[in-house]
This record gives sequence, C-alpha cells and structure tokens, in this order.
Amino acid sequence: MIHSASGCAVDITAYLEEKRVLINEYLKSYFAAPLQPEALHESVAYSLFAGGKRIRPILALASYEACGGNARDILPQAAALELLHTYSLIHDDLPAMDNDDLRRGKPTNHKVFGEAIAILAGDALLTEAFFMIADTNSSLRTFPGRSMEGVRNKRLRRPSLLRLVREIARAAGMRGMVGGQAQDILAENSEPDEQTLSFIHLHKTAALIAASVRLGPMLAKSSARVLRALTQYGEHMGLAFQIVDDLLDVEGTTPELGKTVGSDRAKRKMTYPALYGVEVARRKAEECLAGALRALRPFASEADPLREIAHYLVRRRR
Repeated sequence: MIHSASGCAVDITAYLEEKRVLINEYLKSYFAAPLQPEALHESVAYSLFAGGKRIRPILALASYEACGGNARDILPQAAALELLHTYSLIHDDLPAMDNDDLRRGKPTNHKVFGEAIAILAGDALLTEAFFMIADTNSSLRTFPGRSMEGVRNKRLRRPSLLRLVREIARAAGMRGMVGGQAQDILAENSEPDEQTLSFIHLHKTAALIAASVRLGPMLAKSSARVLRALTQYGEHMGLAFQIVDDLLDVEGTTPELGKTVGSDRAKRKMTYPALYGVEVARRKAEECLAGALRALRPFASEADPLREIAHYLVRRRR
C-alpha cells in the first residue's frame, strides 16, 4: 500500500480485484451468446476465462482515470487488450512455438481442443479485439447484474478511433509483439547478446503494455506532455514485467506460475538472467520500477494506482 501526497492510501489488492471483476463481467457478457461453430466458441472461452491478472486492460483503465476519466467509459476498448493477450498465449503455447502443456494451471488450449481449433481460436480473438474496439455503436443493455450499470461504449470520433486502432495494431503486430515473438524464436540456442535481448523484450512484451498505458491519455485527449509521461511509465513497466517473468522462470514454482518453470533455460531462450545473471537482472527490474515512478512525478494522487501497480508487477511471485 502506498500513500499519496494527500495522505490517502491505495489498497492495490482491492483495486486490482475491483477492476478485474469489472473486466471479467464485461467479457462474460460480451461472449454470453454462443457463436457458431460451438467448438470454436468453447475454445475461445476456455483460454479467455482460464484466469489471469488482466494487467493490460487494468493499466488502460488506471491511466484513463489518471487523466480524469471514468474507467467504465472505455471498458470495451480496454477489455479488447485482453483478447489480444489471450490470443498471443494460445499461439505461444503451440507445438510449433513454445510447445507448452500448462497455462494458468490448466492444460493449454491445443491440448484440449487440438492444434487446428487452437490456432483458429487465437485468430478469432485477434480479429474480435479490433471489432470490439471499433464497434462503438453496439448496445450494452444486455449486460446482467448491477455491476454493469453505468457502462457505456464510448462513442469515439473517427480520428480518435483510427488513432487507437493504429496504436494497438502497431504494438501487436510486426512492429511490436509479433516481431518480438519471431526474434525470440530465431534467437533460441544463440549466445545471449544485449542488442538482441533488448529487441525481444521491448517488442514481445513491452510494446503492448506501453500501448495499454497510452490508451488512457489518448482516449482522454490529454496533452502531449501527459501522453509522453505515461508513455515513459508504460515503457519502463513493460520491460520490468518481462524481466520479472524471466526471473520467475528461474526462481518460481509450477504451482505459483501455473506453467512449467525452467522452460526458458531448457529451450535456451535469450533472457535477462541468461545474459546478466539473476542478481543483475533483478537490479535492472528495480531500475525500471524507479524509472516508471519518476515518469509519474507530474501527477498527484490520481496516479497512485499506477504507482502501486508498478510496485506490484516488479515484486510479484506469479
């Protein structure tokens, strides 16, 4: 728990749970009506609702709140980030990629539904994410439960919508996550080097996390100064997130992580511990945390959730 300049405290556990519930209920409502074929819908739902911290959409909501917005106004756009993240996990786990058996403590998608349906489920989530972002005329009246009261799909003007789609497409595609994933595979069994490692981490993980944070000020139409500060925060946190992931693959346990530990070393992945060692890697994660907190200096208590999320992501054990 941290204390703002005004003396107010942020209970990060409660904050994350509140936002996680909001996102999950939106996603469950969105996918409540089964789409055909049923097997594809089941495969999508299996991975999307297998658990997960919902960090990317929560970062988007927190950054929007830091810019003076109401998180419920941009819930569809933020939730779409989770579709992109889930698609990447399904494809990452495939035999042709990382060939993993466990994800979030459950058998991976292709182990349950077969490779073909798993690939198509990933394709479906990737495409549906952009439909969710762009479909600003869809009605939210079907949402059950009181927690969905006040949710409204923010009607974005065309320039704002195009800017948002371009931002997320850049972060998720060849210029971002997919480019980083490709380099990650190409670098297997190679001697670690700083330039390649930096490329992998900044693209594979940091790009989409930074875009998630940038979503807030973009939709709030914040100043260039605010966007710049939150971009710096997002870039530092994206890199820290992946460094911690690398460390957890060395130091964590399978029950903690919900996936097989030690797989990076087994596949001779290019990671921070492999290049620098555990202690230096941990120090670099702390340096990223310090950089993220410095980026938030222009903000008062409205950015306290972002500050506490930064601490949480660097100190987490899963």
